[in-house]
Amino acid sequence: IITPFQLYFNPELIFKHFQVWRLITNYLFFGPVGFNFLFNMIFLYRYCRMLEEGSFRGRTADFVFMFLFGGLLMTIFGLFVNLVFLGQAFTIMLVYIWSRRNPYVRMNFFGLLIFQAPFLPWVLMGFSLLLGNSIIVDLLGIAVGHIYFFLEDVFPNQPGGGRLLRTPSVLKAIFDTPEDDPNYNPLPEERPGGFAWGEGQRLGG
Repeated sequence: IITPFQLYFNPELIFKHFQVWRLITNYLFFGPVGFNFLFNMIFLYRYCRMLEEGSFRGRTADFVFMFLFGGLLMTIFGLFVNLVFLGQAFTIMLVYIWSRRNPYVRMNFFGLLIFQAPFLPWVLMGFSLLLGNSIIVDLLGIAVGHIYFFLEDVFPNQPGGGRLLRTPSVLKAIFDTPEDDPNYNPLPEERPGGFAWGEGQRLGG
């Protein structure tokens, strides 16, 4: 029903023929099912989850803003490099941000290499090179990840620095749940059927 030719990043088709969906769909195609596809899925799931449960825990709006900021930068850079799908670069961006925020974690790559987490994106780039893939994708992901990390984690802590990336209030209103009022004391609810159903646990608690 849908072919990659309907999904890939093509500035002419986007801006002249108004096929704006390509701005998003080019991030969603990782090639046919095979080693490269599984490799990307595993890393995308793993490091996206670790970021969400780690440094972005309780900050869903900031997490979404990172996605939007990274996607916007990659789209701009994509106008100047010959890349038709940017999903793998996005995965490398997530890996880079996680690795810089966890600099003391020791990594084991297929039991062959042991190194500190900040070297992981470069190891992946070297592995991609060995597989005969273009390293432009990896370099783009590393560059965008570094820009985000610098603006979010490094520059605000420098003398005279400041926070340049601010999550829009509309995203906070949509994704961040309001804090519980400590003075709120709800009335006890009757348990249906007279059974002791057990105490519930608030999601994310």
